[in-house]
Amino acid sequence: MAPPAALPVEARGLTDTSPITLPGPILATSSHTHAVFGVPDVQPHRECCPPLPRGVAAFASSEMFKSPANKAKPKARRWDARLSRESAARKKSSLKGAAAYLKIPGIISLGGGLPSPEYFPFESVSVRVPVAPAFTEDETGHTGATLSTGRYDVRQGASVYDLSIAMNYGQATGAAQLLRFVTEHTEIVHAPRYADWECCLTTGSTSALEMAMRMFLEPGDWILTEEYTFSSALETAGPLGARVCGVGMDGEGLLPKELDRVLSDWDAEKRGRKPVLLYTVPTGQNPTGATQSLARRKAVMEVCERHDLLVIEDDPYFFLQMEEYVSPEERGLGEVNGTTSATTNGTAATNGHRGGQHPATLSPKFKPTSVHAFLSALTPSLLSLDPHGRVLRLDSFSKIIAPGSRTGWITAPAQLIERFVRHSEVSTQNPSGLSQVVLFKLLDEEWGHEGFLQWLMFIRAEYSRRRDVIVAAAERHLPRHLCIWNPVRAGMFFWIRIDWRRHPLAATLGPGGEPRCGPPPSALEIEERIFHTAIANGVLCSRGSWFRAQKGSDSEVFLRLTFAAASEEQIVEGVGRLADAVRREFELD
Repeated sequence: MAPPAALPVEARGLTDTSPITLPGPILATSSHTHAVFGVPDVQPHRECCPPLPRGVAAFASSEMFKSPANKAKPKARRWDARLSRESAARKKSSLKGAAAYLKIPGIISLGGGLPSPEYFPFESVSVRVPVAPAFTEDETGHTGATLSTGRYDVRQGASVYDLSIAMNYGQATGAAQLLRFVTEHTEIVHAPRYADWECCLTTGSTSALEMAMRMFLEPGDWILTEEYTFSSALETAGPLGARVCGVGMDGEGLLPKELDRVLSDWDAEKRGRKPVLLYTVPTGQNPTGATQSLARRKAVMEVCERHDLLVIEDDPYFFLQMEEYVSPEERGLGEVNGTTSATTNGTAATNGHRGGQHPATLSPKFKPTSVHAFLSALTPSLLSLDPHGRVLRLDSFSKIIAPGSRTGWITAPAQLIERFVRHSEVSTQNPSGLSQVVLFKLLDEEWGHEGFLQWLMFIRAEYSRRRDVIVAAAERHLPRHLCIWNPVRAGMFFWIRIDWRRHPLAATLGPGGEPRCGPPPSALEIEERIFHTAIANGVLCSRGSWFRAQKGSDSEVFLRLTFAAASEEQIVEGVGRLADAVRREFELD
């Protein structure tokens, strides 16, 4: 999908709260002469840097891989007073620290318990991947590249990363080879506004979230979230003894005025310590699909500055930002075999009618736009708006490559990354070496930064088309006087509010006008009825109450649908089955 054309924006200083965009192509040749690091700067910068650490469990940090221009920025605030007792008490791993001596030339290691690679039962690993920008399954089958990594590629000069390193123990920061790539990616995309930011690889955002919560929360503390939030975040906070306070939302997500009101009116005597941590999903929010505009993000950050909040920015859908939905009717498209939607490039996508033909998606071959146009069209992250280092940003390959990779990364001030590493050393240690080496071969050796960004353009276009399909199906099948929704602008979730007060059992009078006996059912009881009726009709949705920050306080009924996994035909059929279930439950013809 071609994103909207970027408006000409004057480049601004590094202390401005607005993101920096450039009117021309991204940079030129050398990172030594530019204030903003871009894709063309990567290779010249690498050539000026010391050699990449290549040994087993080699120490690495983002500081090795950031551009020289980054050093001119101010440093982040110190956050000593925000650390939990558990986090402050953690010490450096003696065994991990000893690995630093392995870089001494000629040293013989009899210290660490590193198995010999000759006993790894893996001589080589090969994967077939798409060659940018030919990303579809069919194209990969015909023109894809087979990438291989052997046991001793480094020793043989064939690569800077191999199975002898990847399959052994590693540092909690992750392998230097992949850490370098995500550090460069973070500087290219987000350009943090302070100098001492760093990245650390993680075993996915859920694990990283649990560690981050433990770094800042004591039992009994409160954490702030949107009033509907990622259910795993709620299920992570509970066993830690943390309490969750939901903050009001609208179609753009978190409401800054509500956040400010909650904190300004906080009664510490009755409720305990004032919250110091906000957890938010600003893009394609799970479960509502809401996306904070740039103005909204700036307003949220202003409130966080005012009340000195730390922020966990969980943003796996950042690159799945979409153009505004336009209905088939507005695009002048007719109806063919059921629901017809428009793809983001203007071509009709016909989705098979329930019980009818298979869908035939008529879209032209994907063509990437320029990296500059793509990045300029994205709403900037909270990390990029943060001058003091109060944002801990969670990124993941789960939604943009594959969940089974169990690999992501966190970006935060060096002080907080150091504490995060101490947690990782005695728990997850580091992501799977096999995942890391496969991701390295794909991202660094095959695609490079430009190819990776083109891949992100491709999946953005794919999810945009799926969004169009589910919204068009809802417009065709769902009863509009009962079901309310907004077409999402990012992510993979579709949030529907159902007017449960119109349910026959919610009426105070029976069908004959007689008063009903007993109290009417609650919103949760109506939600449960709709949920089970939908299952009986062959479609599974997620109940809105599963995502409610304050459990049991639901006064409205919501359902969360996803358009990520099912085929386009199944999406249309599933929405139709849900519509039938709603009509049956509400006794509509």
